[in-house]
Amino acid sequence: MGFLFVLSVGLIAGTLSGIVGTGSSIMLMPVLAYEYGPKEAVPIMAVAAVMANLSRILAWWREVDWRACAAYSITGIPAAALGARTLLVLPSHAVDIAIGSFLIAMVPVRHWLARHQLKANLWHLAIGGAVIGFLTGIVVSTGPLSVPLFLFYGLSKGAFLATEAASSLGLYFSKSVTFQRFGALNPDILLKGLIAGGSLMSGAFIAKRYVLKLQPDVFRLVMDGIMIAAGLSMLWNALQSP
Repeated sequence: MGFLFVLSVGLIAGTLSGIVGTGSSIMLMPVLAYEYGPKEAVPIMAVAAVMANLSRILAWWREVDWRACAAYSITGIPAAALGARTLLVLPSHAVDIAIGSFLIAMVPVRHWLARHQLKANLWHLAIGGAVIGFLTGIVVSTGPLSVPLFLFYGLSKGAFLATEAASSLGLYFSKSVTFQRFGALNPDILLKGLIAGGSLMSGAFIAKRYVLKLQPDVFRLVMDGIMIAAGLSMLWNALQSP
């Protein structure tokens, strides 16, 4: 039943993230933490996120802006590895609190970014990649930060989805390799990540037909609700742990 629950939530999360560009990790992480504990959930989600981003790249392959992807990834990939190494030395209780607090805090931050009509260039993407990459290594998902960064660069719809996914793919792969190197990604965890990632991939292809139909206001409301609910869930897990 646990696997079926994870697969069901993963399919919904993959579909939603395929439409709005983020949200799969935010939705699925509390479920994985409940089923397997936060220390296992983080590397499982890292593997699943690699698959989720790969599916969005495959769905929008011709739309990828490779210059933007390179600028973001060249600093983001090593920063993600450093963040993942930092995460491995933190206690499980602190992991729950860090992730939950981060998700809730990103709601007002995202609105602040949206109110300021900022413009980004390749240098901004490189700087953002370093900061967001490190945070990605620690807190599972930083989509609420990377999404506005790529939008400010001028990408939209398919080009935005494909480029953000291609850039995030390198970060999550770096994170997964770091977990494997330090013994946090054993065969059992890898299998669980592949199962969760398979459901996210299926959802991403389902979502493609709906991308052009979603209204911006609906997107903002959906993301706010998901982030607050997921953050409160992680904090609740922290309060329940001994």
